[in-house]
Amino acid sequence: MELNVKTIDGKEAGKVSLSDAIFGLEPREDIIARMIRWQLAKKQQGTHKTKTRAEVSRTGAKMYKQKGTGRARHHSARAPQFRGGGRAHGPVVRSHEHDLPKKVRALALRHALSAKLKSEDLIIIDQFVSADPKTKGLVGSFEALGLTNALLIGGVELDGNFKLAAANIPNIDVLPVQGINVYDILRRGKLVLSKAAVEALEERFK
Repeated sequence: MELNVKTIDGKEAGKVSLSDAIFGLEPREDIIARMIRWQLAKKQQGTHKTKTRAEVSRTGAKMYKQKGTGRARHHSARAPQFRGGGRAHGPVVRSHEHDLPKKVRALALRHALSAKLKSEDLIIIDQFVSADPKTKGLVGSFEALGLTNALLIGGVELDGNFKLAAANIPNIDVLPVQGINVYDILRRGKLVLSKAAVEALEERFK
């Protein structure tokens, strides 16, 4: 299929042919959901921690004598039922990562790209370049293109001026093509690819 290519100023710049194997799939929500769950689990730090009764700093002496008080028998004030005691079954430092086959991850990316094309939220720009690293000029260009919430994917190398100019614009993310991922594609309204990014993706999924 073919899609119109625009310049960063909103002018027509020809057409580009998109591979049906990457952009023409019928999106499957289950595969995309598995990928997002995998990404978010991998991002979790897993540094949550509470102290057990072995780790709290309290006396180890018996609280009171065993018999004659009319109260329940207790030994240590570090037990979870007492104020200042350890936490029973609390969170511990661990990794939240789980396995997801590489083929499923690759398929999820293709389904995410196809979903953006199907919903008409995919825009192709000839190249991401800026004459100077000024945000004001780039904001005007994005408004002309209707980009208020978008992920921009460039080639292997990003233009330094363009990257700096886009850095301060709210709800706009700029990534090189090797950083493209399902979560970032779906968390933004529009997906904007450069021609170099399209070529790199087609080469990647040959």
